[in-house]
Amino acid sequence: MYDHAIDLKPDFIPRNCKLYPLSPAKQEEQDKFLEENLWKGYIRKSKSPMASSFFFVAKKEKGALRPTQDYRELNKETVKNAYPLPLISELLDKLKGATIFTKLDLRNGYNNIRIKEGDQWKAAFKMNRGLFEPTVMFFGLSNSPATFQAFMNDILSNFIDEGWCIVYMDDILLFSKDQSEHKE
Repeated sequence: MYDHAIDLKPDFIPRNCKLYPLSPAKQEEQDKFLEENLWKGYIRKSKSPMASSFFFVAKKEKGALRPTQDYRELNKETVKNAYPLPLISELLDKLKGATIFTKLDLRNGYNNIRIKEGDQWKAAFKMNRGLFEPTVMFFGLSNSPATFQAFMNDILSNFIDEGWCIVYMDDILLFSKDQSEHKE
């Protein structure tokens, strides 16, 4: 039910994007990314006619790198999912009177959603080690936020409806007026 569909415009033409050169340090990071994600089953080898670029961006932590797929060309041709993200102002209104908070951040939350069978080739990316396609949702796909928010809203709907939980993408906030209420 929560498989991420990549619906393309009727006139879509697959694109073969640029391959970026890597420093030795980035090559080592790429090889770690490949080994880990192939082992987890998050990616697989591909023969797709589509190839988005793969590169690294610096994380906030000094020296840390985030693997990134450049899905701009794919996203231009993707039919957009209109599922809304919550308005921050409405989420803040729900917190009025709350004094106790528990914040949960789902690590790699997007990777819990599979890409719909038959759509994986559309999100293929290339590296100097080959062409790969994700089997799970990654950041950068235009409809990933909508898919993930719908998933989170559905699985936590009872708690959201009871008024002690708000969800914004992979951030969950539990809140209450006092300590005893929070323990419940």
